[in-house]
Formats: sequence, C-alpha cells, structure tokens
Amino acid sequence: MRAATATGAGGPDVLSVTEVDEPRPQPGEVLVDVVATAVNRADTLQRQGFYPPPPGASDIMGLECSGRIAELGEGVEGWKVGDEVCALLAGGGYAERVAVPVGQVMPVPGGVSLVEAACLPEVAATVWSNVFMTAHLARGERFLVHGGAGGIGTMAIQLAAARGAEVFTTAGSPEKLELCRSLGATHAIDYHEDDFVEVLQEAGGADVVLDNMGAKYLGRNVTSLATGGRLVIIGMQGGSKGELDINALLRKRASVTATSLRARPLSEKAAICCGVVENVWPLVASGDVRPIVETTMPLEDVARAHRMMDDGGRAGKIVLTL
Repeated sequence: MRAATATGAGGPDVLSVTEVDEPRPQPGEVLVDVVATAVNRADTLQRQGFYPPPPGASDIMGLECSGRIAELGEGVEGWKVGDEVCALLAGGGYAERVAVPVGQVMPVPGGVSLVEAACLPEVAATVWSNVFMTAHLARGERFLVHGGAGGIGTMAIQLAAARGAEVFTTAGSPEKLELCRSLGATHAIDYHEDDFVEVLQEAGGADVVLDNMGAKYLGRNVTSLATGGRLVIIGMQGGSKGELDINALLRKRASVTATSLRARPLSEKAAICCGVVENVWPLVASGDVRPIVETTMPLEDVARAHRMMDDGGRAGKIVLTL
C-alpha cells in the first residue's frame, strides 16, 4: 500500500510517499481503508525525532483518520465491512490502510463529510478528555484556551461555549481573533497587544486553563487562575522546564495537571472515545460544533503540509486525502 514515510529525522523534505506492507487486523482490531487523515503538531515532532510512537504502534505518522471498514479482526462486534468511520490512532494514519483497536473506532458524526471527519478524532478526544473528564469544566465557569485559532483551540472554544462556559482565548492576528469570536469566544485576546493575565484577573480568574505552551506560560497561567482553578498542560511548545509557585497554588487551592493522549492504555482511550461519541458528536450533528479545515491536499503533498505546519499562521486543520 502507499504510505507517507520518513527517510530519517529532519525537516519536511525527509517525507515522501512510498510502498510499504499492508497491516493486518489483530484480534480486537478493525482494518480501515483510509479516505483522509489530518496533520497534527505531534506528527511534526515525530518527524524531527522528538516524539517516537509508543511501543507496538506503527512508525507511520498520523494520529487520526476517516474511511471505511475493510476487514474485522477476531472478536470484533458492532461493526461491519463498509461502515463509514473515523478513528483515533497511535500512528499509521498517513497510509491507505490502518489497523485500529475497535474501542477507538467511532461513527462519522452527522452533518459532516467523510473527509471533514478525518480532522475530528484527535482534537475532540483531546478537548473532551482534558477539559471535561479531567478539569470538569462546568456551565457558567470561565475557560481559557491558548492558540484559539489552531486545531485544538477551535474545538475547545466551540465545545466549551456549547456547554455553557464563558470562553477566553488568545490569538495573534485580527483574522484569527475574529475566527475565535465567530466560534463562541466571548473574549478574544491579541497576545501581541494585551496581557491575558490582566484580562482574566479583571474577570475574576479562569476556572479552567487548557495550555499547550508549557514552561513559557506556566507562571502566568497560575496567576490567571481563580480560586479552585484547574490548569491542564497538554504541550511544551514553550519549553519543558519552568518555575512553579507552590504558594500561589496553595492560596488559590488550585491544581496543575499534565496529560498526554497517545500512549494511554487502550481501555482509557476507548472510554474517551465513548465520551466523545456520546457528548461531542450530537453537538457536531446539530451544527453547534463544526470541523475547521484550513486546507485539503493529497497525501503526495505531505511535505508541503508539514512545511505549512512548521511555518505556523494556520487557522484550523490541514487534511490529507487518499
């Protein structure tokens, strides 16, 4: 089968489409004919050699896909060959076929195309598991997400707003700020001009902060928290080592949690996917939450897609089609 592979760690030019062996579904897995996949920040880190796949996972990049079931592994029930699905992956999405644990296979939500569905599993699972399962964001609470125009940000804004939170976000251009407002952000903060800490403190503090910057924003995120606030860190774009003021956390009775999704046990990922289908997919079907796709291109343009991701300035997801 065709797959996008890397000749080694490096820039986008190490990527090209080659022929590789087709995977076979193991017991408890389904084989999916991939229609589309999406580019995530983790893919670019893996390409650079900083984020290897977990043991047993495919070394082909791609953490989500959409397509049709081609074959059922032993013991799989509830699905049939030909079903249209999307899936959360530990790897392998940049290929014509991928084997997926059945607990990570989800129906395509109503109201979206099969291609659009490719960019939903990773962001929906990330936001649902962190903002709601871990931080327990509740109706009426104040929520801050950084990078509101990105893949995670656009999903987080929509989902938090749909569930009744007051949404704050940061972005770096007038166009991105307007996109964030259109998705439900009550307060879109230009990080070039304004200090999100001051904005949140004036509002009474953030009950939940979802952060992909890590060390760079650690102290300011803690300062922006309300009493009982919860900071959830899901990335290290701003570094991995920072100074944490324990006294500030104690005074606020606040908490800091750091999580990842890719290496979680299958049972945990299955529970997250169940939560997504139950709680997020109805909002997609109703139009309250929608996939934000910046561009779609064929798998053969994978190097260009990674170059776009590296250059930044995007709004929404980059989708690769097969």
